Amino acid sequence: MIECENMIKSISSGRTLTVYLEGDIDHHNARPIRSRIDTKVYIQRPDELILDLSGVSFMDSSGLGLILGRYTKAVEMGILFKIANPTPQIKRILDLAGTERLIKVENGRAV
Repeated sequence: MIECENMIKSISSGRTLTVYLEGDIDHHNARPIRSRIDTKVYIQRPDELILDLSGVSFMDSSGLGLILGRYTKAVEMGILFKIANPTPQIKRILDLAGTERLIKVENGRAV
């Protein structure tokens, strides 16, 4: 199993859970990252979940699947879901996938 402990940091502020992702998100580590995020969400039950992608340097389709899957789970649980601060490379992937039709993407958000 790939160690993802240093790839995920989270901060709870009020009813908002912000998860900071760092490094590469690919098929090697998407599953453990997904599991850690889901555990945090199920335990904390926030009103809002923000994935801050400012530290993500690479993402393949597994990373896109991770994001879309967290969006789906958030909607099912009645949680507002946002993406914050994607790097230009990650923003391009999100744009090509049409992600902003579903998910609010905020740039320059100080989270």
